Amino acid sequence: MGKAQKYVLLGDATYPLQDWILKPYQEDENLTQRQLQFNYRLKRAHSVIENAFLRLKARWQILLKCDDCSLELLPTLVLACCILHNICEAHDNPFNEEWLEGAEPTELPKPCQPAPAAMEDDRAEQVRELMCQYFESCGEG
Repeated sequence: MGKAQKYVLLGDATYPLQDWILKPYQEDENLTQRQLQFNYRLKRAHSVIENAFLRLKARWQILLKCDDCSLELLPTLVLACCILHNICEAHDNPFNEEWLEGAEPTELPKPCQPAPAAMEDDRAEQVRELMCQYFESCGEG
């Protein structure tokens, strides 16, 4: 789209819109087709991420019981599991679907209320709009 973009995190409606946190448009009857498509693509991307973390936890089940690990060791443990997981995935190391039984997705507590509008960044709307344009130019999918 002619503008360099940095990486962004995906958030849900409870997060404040920032130029580094993309969140969906608020669902209502006034959303344009473009905004609906943006929300759909964001939801799809979020499900890919959830699936990746589920596979990571299933392959490295030590991540399911990190509560007995020292806080100093935890970042190294998680990073090592991520690196090893990516190596396994890149080399088509077989993934045993039975592993998923022990790594059911857990619903983490989320804020009940959306972030106050004062926390939102005006520049972030420009980033979201650029993403909307990009998704529109890519067509369906």
